[in-house]
Amino acid sequence: MRGLVQEGWGGAGEMRLVEVGVPVAGVGEVLVRVGAAGVNFADVMQGRGTYDGGPRPPYLAGFEAAGEVVAVGDGVSGWAVGDHVIGTGAGAFAEYVVMGADGVVAVPAGWRDEEALGLVLNWATALASLRWLGRLSAGETVLVHAAAGGVGQAAVRIAKYYGATVIGTASASKHEVVRRLGADQVIDYRTADLVAEVLRLTDGRGVDVVLESVGGETFRKSVEVARRVTGKVIVIGVAGGASSISNWELNFKHPVQVIGNHLTTLIRHAPEMFAEVMAELGKLIEVGVYPPGTPTVYDLADGPKVLAELEAGTTIGKLALKP
Repeated sequence: MRGLVQEGWGGAGEMRLVEVGVPVAGVGEVLVRVGAAGVNFADVMQGRGTYDGGPRPPYLAGFEAAGEVVAVGDGVSGWAVGDHVIGTGAGAFAEYVVMGADGVVAVPAGWRDEEALGLVLNWATALASLRWLGRLSAGETVLVHAAAGGVGQAAVRIAKYYGATVIGTASASKHEVVRRLGADQVIDYRTADLVAEVLRLTDGRGVDVVLESVGGETFRKSVEVARRVTGKVIVIGVAGGASSISNWELNFKHPVQVIGNHLTTLIRHAPEMFAEVMAELGKLIEVGVYPPGTPTVYDLADGPKVLAELEAGTTIGKLALKP
């Protein structure tokens, strides 16, 4: 089968399209013929060697895919050949991928495989962060970083549905996209003074919840704009690099709540919460808040180009590769 192999930690420039063997479903696993694979910033980080616990080169890249179950391993119940599922599995940038059977969910009825990309990663991350961890409620204000990206777009829709005021950050060329999603205000993170602008928009109070996916200096700014005492900063990514805040600062200077959320860890350590999140996502699909996705789809061979553009920050929304 065709697959994209990451040969070194030099980023997309060291990714190659090669022929590899088709994997075999083991105990508790399903083999999926990939209909579409999702491209995520974690793929960029893995290719740079900055993703904690990530694979070591050479490795078959990608980890999110939707497609048709073509084989079922021993000990699997609830899934059968012919089912269409969405989930995660190492080596998703290929024609076939193996996934853990208890970590996949069904592609919603009537949706194509590529339309379901983001269900388990982007939308579940956004919903768990805002509602279960951030406790966002009607009348509150949320700051969504990278609001034009996959998680960001989901977060804007979710926050508006639950009655929040949304401030999004994005480069100027992406502002109209974010506004169409329902954001009340959009800030150009490249030119604006983020802290001053957020405090101006909130009459100095700060925001109730920050969805923090950027990292680096932006993480510290996110802490600054969170409302004192009750404000929550939900950390879901470190695209811009590591940053830190001391216990002294949290005690005296920035008394806010900082909460980490990594979906794989949430699924493993809080499966009941994940089940509740997925059930709520089903309701959001039913009422039309979560419509079928419209990713920009590329051929598998274009993977290196797509990853390079994602790393450069020039892409909008969900990206997909089709074998």
